[in-house]
Amino acid sequence: MIRTVLNRRTIASMTVYGSGLMGSGIAQVSAQAGIDVNLVDMNQELLDKAKMNIEKSVARVAKKKFQNSEEAQSFKIDLFSRIKYTTNFDNVEKADLVVEAIIENLQIKQKLFERIDKIAPETCIFTSNTSSLSIKEIASNVSTSRLENFGGLHFFNPVPMMKLLEVVRIDTTSDNTMQNMLEYGKKIGKTTVKCKDTPGFIVNRLLVPYIHEALMMYERGDASFEDIDTAMRLGAGYPMGPFTLMDYTGIDLHQYVSETWRAGPMQKSKVIEKMIAEGRIGRKSGEGWYKY
Repeated sequence: MIRTVLNRRTIASMTVYGSGLMGSGIAQVSAQAGIDVNLVDMNQELLDKAKMNIEKSVARVAKKKFQNSEEAQSFKIDLFSRIKYTTNFDNVEKADLVVEAIIENLQIKQKLFERIDKIAPETCIFTSNTSSLSIKEIASNVSTSRLENFGGLHFFNPVPMMKLLEVVRIDTTSDNTMQNMLEYGKKIGKTTVKCKDTPGFIVNRLLVPYIHEALMMYERGDASFEDIDTAMRLGAGYPMGPFTLMDYTGIDLHQYVSETWRAGPMQKSKVIEKMIAEGRIGRKSGEGWYKY
């Protein structure tokens, strides 16, 4: 039987699955908080890219944080020493916490948790960083007694800069596990909000329909996408308009979330489908609604 975590647990060691922008960001902020991190991905090329991104990001943090170059160097060395890069997906034997940040595919996530369920310590907390899938469904293949230590930690991109962390509980998540997830969020410097396992949690539940309506306005010819962006920035005080935000997070990601949305059907955007077919998916491709 998996034992419930009876007291508040100090997260000293964790494993992060997926070394993309989200996973590498989670590894960085966790290491900065003094946690030892195993960052896991499928091949060394992906890990090398993640390491390069983390080093660039940490250099910026150190430059802002320290005026003394020796202190900045010591900060970087200590942080880098806490992150281990590995292709060994079974490297979870000593983890207090697992954060899964791999591809948004339910079956692949389920298989990962089913695999590590047999290896991880019985008190290890399992979490997913999914932005659109059900935590309960992701957890469906783990042993029943593990479910009390299962929840969601939904970070926002870019992780080192964004202050919010959505902490999600499913029906079986214990109060102690919930408290430990909240304590972890506090430890890494995030402002936490609690939410049930509802479609899109808090932010995306409100954000996705908003972006979709902006798309429909544009496609109907009600306003240009530039004017919609300007209106929402200056009229609503948003830091980015909906089209700039789509470019930032990825137009392909918006399409995926819309297709897997479980709060109700959404009309497909022909413009979005055309942009994806042409490879114009936002900042990461150099062009989306705007050119970069």
